[in-house]
Amino acid sequence: MTDPLPDLRIDAHHHVWDLAVRDQPWTAHLPSLRRSFGFDELRPQLAEAGIDATVLVQTITVADETPEFLALAERTPEIAGVVGWADLTAADVPERLESLRSGPGGRWLVGIRHQVQGEADPAWLVRPDVLHGLAAVADAGLSYDLIVTASQLPAAIGAARELPDLRFILDHGGKPLIATGQTQPWRRDIAALAALPNVAVKLSGLFTEAAPDWTVDTIRPYVEHLLASFGPQRIMFGSDWPVCTLRAEYVDVVTLTRELLADCSAADAAAIFGSTVASWYGLHGQN
Repeated sequence: MTDPLPDLRIDAHHHVWDLAVRDQPWTAHLPSLRRSFGFDELRPQLAEAGIDATVLVQTITVADETPEFLALAERTPEIAGVVGWADLTAADVPERLESLRSGPGGRWLVGIRHQVQGEADPAWLVRPDVLHGLAAVADAGLSYDLIVTASQLPAAIGAARELPDLRFILDHGGKPLIATGQTQPWRRDIAALAALPNVAVKLSGLFTEAAPDWTVDTIRPYVEHLLASFGPQRIMFGSDWPVCTLRAEYVDVVTLTRELLADCSAADAAAIFGSTVASWYGLHGQN
């Protein structure tokens, strides 16, 4: 590993996929996303938006995707970390994590994620077998990304309380129901999560949770609650590209997020766009 990243501007959450390699079934009813999105398409948008580095996040619960992403990170200077997937319910999850970390590009693995939002059991995160897997993630020194619906936040709170040594990072602000204007019980559960020092949150995916006629003021109350609850040292910017393009292009997401943070100090904004990401994921630069 190299020295920790300097004060860079980092996108903590984006995806890529190639439909020629494997299907992304969740895009079936989203025509604008029903194509391949590669890093070469993202790169010029990063430059235009002034973003220096990124965290590449898994898209689908297929074991082969993570080694592919690690290989991509190995040859892509802008990718500073990969959040991959592993079957947390497997008895040998520690060995599976070690295999990923010791394989090609394994140094770029910084976290694990599972699409909990697709699980029918609202208490999936606190099942004994899942908690065993999450403990293995903590033992491996990795973080765990929480991709949950607002109704699954209580289980996320339970898991974070059960495993205080695991760094949990809540994706998409916990997916508040912005399109309907509903704020409770999301506000209550976010406050409870933020009370736990091992949980951080991403300012990502919020535009997509809004109705098509959204404005910045539609999003503002949710961002303000996240800021008040977590503080800048536990908040990080993520674009959620290319999913964000359902509502806004990459550069617009960056610009609008900066607008939403206009009342923050320069130091706090720099943390949200960089140092918080680097610290929570333990990011390092390329050789």
